[in-house]
Amino acid sequence: MKRTTGLLQSVLLLSLLLCSWSLGQSRGDYVRILMAPQHSDWLYRIGEKALFQVSVYQFGRLLEGASIRYECGPEMLKPVKTGALVLKSGQTTIDGGTLQQPGFLNCKVVCTHNQVEYIGMAAAAFEPEKIQPTTTLPPDFKEFWDKAKAAAAEIPMDARMTLVPSRCTETVDVYHISVQNYSRGARVYGMLCVPKKPGKYPALLRVPGAGIRPYQGDVNTAAKGVITLEIGIHGIPVNLDPSVYDELRAGPLNNYQFFNLDDRDRYYYKRVYLGCVRAVDFIFSLPQFDGERLAVTGGSQGGALSIITAGLDPRIKWLVAYYPALCDVTGYLHGRAGGWPHMFNDANKAFNGKADKIETSKYYDVVNFARFVQAPGYYAWGFNDNVCPPTSMYAAYNVITAPKTLLIAPDTGHWAYAEEYSVTDPWLLEKLTGTAAVK
Repeated sequence: MKRTTGLLQSVLLLSLLLCSWSLGQSRGDYVRILMAPQHSDWLYRIGEKALFQVSVYQFGRLLEGASIRYECGPEMLKPVKTGALVLKSGQTTIDGGTLQQPGFLNCKVVCTHNQVEYIGMAAAAFEPEKIQPTTTLPPDFKEFWDKAKAAAAEIPMDARMTLVPSRCTETVDVYHISVQNYSRGARVYGMLCVPKKPGKYPALLRVPGAGIRPYQGDVNTAAKGVITLEIGIHGIPVNLDPSVYDELRAGPLNNYQFFNLDDRDRYYYKRVYLGCVRAVDFIFSLPQFDGERLAVTGGSQGGALSIITAGLDPRIKWLVAYYPALCDVTGYLHGRAGGWPHMFNDANKAFNGKADKIETSKYYDVVNFARFVQAPGYYAWGFNDNVCPPTSMYAAYNVITAPKTLLIAPDTGHWAYAEEYSVTDPWLLEKLTGTAAVK
């Protein structure tokens, strides 16, 4: 297991001191809260006390007399310590307590100033490399997915490609494409970018984050000599007017991540996962593809789909997954955080204890696909992520036996620094083309 925390240490410390503050705030906030555990790497041993340094700033100076309240406890769960303070100097240290098992201890601070609330967060990581999944591998997991893939492979691809002149460049052709997915009439849509120069090229599959939206295609990577395919997951064209997606998001596709969770054969993500494999089939059908060098990448839901696609399809040679969702979703049933979409947390109590939903989740949990990943991968996330909690992501990462590198920017939430992409993008391009990206 490689860890590249040190690679970004100077960048991250500078960000913490000068321009970065916690999830929930923006660059223009009137009051800024900077927080971090006392350990510079944010890592603690089990049973060790975690102390959090808190500074409240206004106009670049410490805000004397700042009023704060705080809460500390295991991430995403009810806090075990709360309190309120007036910071005479604008700074304080909060004793967050400790953990007796691997996981994350969060500290949240709310500063009220002129009747406006400002929020800061930090998390202490307690031996995260020892976090193990709460979900289990069904004995027929591989059989279930092998059967599903075989049935989907019998469906004719029926590929359709339409050139999009407005998106084409001097060096890249862009197409809106669709192929049949797991049943006749069901389709996967996407934007395909192909270098114009004749030849054989590697390919990159981009899988999407959660939501319903149009896509433009990755022209920039294609210009570097890589075929790119950016897909949607909902079986609808990805080049429609934005109002169409707004209506679908608010209407028939609202909360799609919960559709048919009581039935492993009808759960919404079955078409999604098989659609990712069908996208790989389509790439292999392209005459410009070199037939060998193929990678997959995405963030959040796309990070999940990157791991899942690599676990389902050995034709994937490399992957890069940012803050993956759908990891160890049963965590809440075992007294700790589970991954997005948090289907078993207190807000979704109707699902708790439902044996059929719990059982179905095991066939779709990233953890169980991670067990079968063979491709070398780069993974990246932060410790302040309250969308995809790091406990859930480590549960998946720790079962991966393929070569892997974990890039941690501890103060990040559900996002990544540009400096992180400056590490992962060249790695991926070098794997695909043999040439690192030019910065």
